[in-house]
Amino acid sequence: MAHPGESAVERTLGSLRAIDAVAPADASVVHPSARPASPPPPVGPGGRPGPAPASGPVATQDQAPRTLEDLYREHRMRFVRLAVLLVDDPATAEDVVQEAFTGLHRHWGRLRDEHAALGYLRTAVVNGSRSVLRRRRTAREYTPPHTADARSAESLAMLSAEHQAVVSALGKLPRRQREVLVLRYYGGLSEAEIAEATGISKGTVKSTASRGLEAIGKLVEGG
Repeated sequence: MAHPGESAVERTLGSLRAIDAVAPADASVVHPSARPASPPPPVGPGGRPGPAPASGPVATQDQAPRTLEDLYREHRMRFVRLAVLLVDDPATAEDVVQEAFTGLHRHWGRLRDEHAALGYLRTAVVNGSRSVLRRRRTAREYTPPHTADARSAESLAMLSAEHQAVVSALGKLPRRQREVLVLRYYGGLSEAEIAEATGISKGTVKSTASRGLEAIGKLVEGG
């Protein structure tokens, strides 16, 4: 349902999350030649392999404690899809998310609940994506792949010309604008959650989103 004052670009961005929701949580967005992802290996003292925790601090009322494997199975692909929109490459997005879950394992004992664990993962994915983009700029030889390569086959089949144009324009935005819009419209996060994940103030989130929407509108209109 459209909200009063909502622009066409906002409606299109918001609908991307609904489109990707048709894919199963474990549906792959990687190329067939890419190596399959596996849960991050547990790490013991001194960096040596260690046993995975049977359970952790991540629990909700009236439920048994959630394990790292539970979160990995239920949320990995959602974070991969989020990372794909930030880095434009499925294989790189998989690597970013793998690193985020590996970091989560290292901090497992310090997290109080599932909300905190997911917040940690969001921040780690954003920071990991930023690192990827910084390395690309330093190399000065990166050519972004076609936007279509960054989406699952299930999603591509349902993308209209309008959606394709908006996703393409999203990939041309400055990093911060892109992060804010992806987290807000695709990730469905609040301004406070975006501020926490990106390390900027809520006021900056709001102004950055406004500038990003305006830029996308101009890019789409300009063809």
